[in-house]
Amino acid sequence: MSAPGEAARRKPARRPTIKDIARRAGVSESAVSFALNDRPGVSQDTRARIRRVAQELGWQANSAARALSGERAGCAGLVLARPARTLGVESFFLQLVSGIQEVLSTRRTALLFQVVEDLETECALYRRWWAERRVDGVLVVDPRTRDPRPQLLASLGLPAVVVGGLDTPDPATPTVWADDARAMARVLDHLHALGHRRIAHVAGMPGLAHTERRIRSLRTEADRRGLDARHVRSVTTDYSDAEGAEATRRILDAAEPPTAVIYDNDVMAVAGASVAAERGIAVPGGLSIVAWDDSALCRVTHPRLTALVRDTPGFGRLAAQELLAVLDGGPVRTVQGELPHLEARESTGAP
Repeated sequence: MSAPGEAARRKPARRPTIKDIARRAGVSESAVSFALNDRPGVSQDTRARIRRVAQELGWQANSAARALSGERAGCAGLVLARPARTLGVESFFLQLVSGIQEVLSTRRTALLFQVVEDLETECALYRRWWAERRVDGVLVVDPRTRDPRPQLLASLGLPAVVVGGLDTPDPATPTVWADDARAMARVLDHLHALGHRRIAHVAGMPGLAHTERRIRSLRTEADRRGLDARHVRSVTTDYSDAEGAEATRRILDAAEPPTAVIYDNDVMAVAGASVAAERGIAVPGGLSIVAWDDSALCRVTHPRLTALVRDTPGFGRLAAQELLAVLDGGPVRTVQGELPHLEARESTGAP
């Protein structure tokens, strides 16, 4: 029987090397190198035998050595600069990553994902990945207003695709974007048609390009419909249920509270519905609620929440396809994702 702690002290299994393959196959190390790197110098039979032995031993090419030889690392990077506590219950990024990984896996490309505290740390990580040749390219999410990342990545020569759209489009930066302005117009069309004239928007993080686009679009659409600017406003949060609930309490405490609230994600919308319930405000009789992102949360909450429905995994697939195309030497493109549609459920009605 093993002594306590013995398993923890055991050395990890040694990875097979080219020398091990050469010994098992009965050939020189140079022959193994030629065979595994598809170079001339060995016969087809010898090449097949060497590859069979390598597979039996579980050998894999070292990514650092592969990068130093000028080959691809076989890896794409994705960094998220958000508070980690806000990610546990939000389904958007999980769906986005699932779509990205679905495409990358077809090319045997791994996804290196890391959460950091801020944009400065994210930029430092890009510099380290570039120096270590850790990734072939990156997917840049959560574009900012006056975003420093595209210029940094261009200066490093590290291929990148911006996911979500920059505030000021850059013809030199490959981009996959969503039309937040038209999506907001669809929400306003629905609420305005129901008779709502006092509308609040519980937005996401300030400084994010899509947050600012949604705020601007809300104002534009309200003006177009002749709504009083004093009764249509946005408040920013960190996307968490806690801040979503607190923002809801503040706007409901106003002298003239809104009759409808648009939330920038499903988690905050559910939190807002809970605040309405604790105050005895009926949904939708006393308050209509719309979630920007649809999810299982929206569909199992009572009443079910009206939500913008979009193919988030499909958006991730589109982003990954663009990155692979860039890595293959394709042109710089700006590609628009599918426009979400509004699914009206029981959480919206006449005020």
